[in-house]
Amino acid sequence: MNTELQQEELQQSRKAKKFNLWLGMIGMFMMFAALSSGFIVYTASGVDKGIKTTLPNAFIYSTILIILSSVTLHFANVAVKNKEYAKQRSLLVATVVLGILFFVCQVHSWQVLIDRGIYFLNINASQSFIYVFTGMHLAHIIAGVIVLVRCFAGTVKPIPHGDNLFRMELATIFWHFLDLLWIYIYVFLLLNQ
Repeated sequence: MNTELQQEELQQSRKAKKFNLWLGMIGMFMMFAALSSGFIVYTASGVDKGIKTTLPNAFIYSTILIILSSVTLHFANVAVKNKEYAKQRSLLVATVVLGILFFVCQVHSWQVLIDRGIYFLNINASQSFIYVFTGMHLAHIIAGVIVLVRCFAGTVKPIPHGDNLFRMELATIFWHFLDLLWIYIYVFLLLNQ
């Protein structure tokens, strides 16, 4: 009886955590929708007509890296379902490395923009939106990498299979969301350059 109660409490706790994740992702989506709307309204006002610069090539590389990281994380999630923990660990490491490389590419793209004379505080505020979009996304990438490292830690110091599976599920949902969010940001910026 006691284990049934504990199992029920565990399931309720997991449902609450997953619900909180979805709420957080909806909030992030709304924030980026608001930023997009702000950009559209600002440029439609006639003050600035778009970004007026080509986006750095590092954005293309960033896109490739984040898509690859979603692929490696997908396979890490499959590995944990098959109880292939060594494979899960190596794929998690690959995903974290790709996430860090994504971060490096984004910072490099900022340097490219600065070299072109495009700063965060700029006469053309449309160009400042590049930093706002990418900076907000990078903050979430940092959170995602922390989540992935926590998943990895659960494989090094083994946790129960159900907990490992649940952590991976949440991490995978969040990371795929960040992937889709980046693709949206990149396409949005491309269409408005």
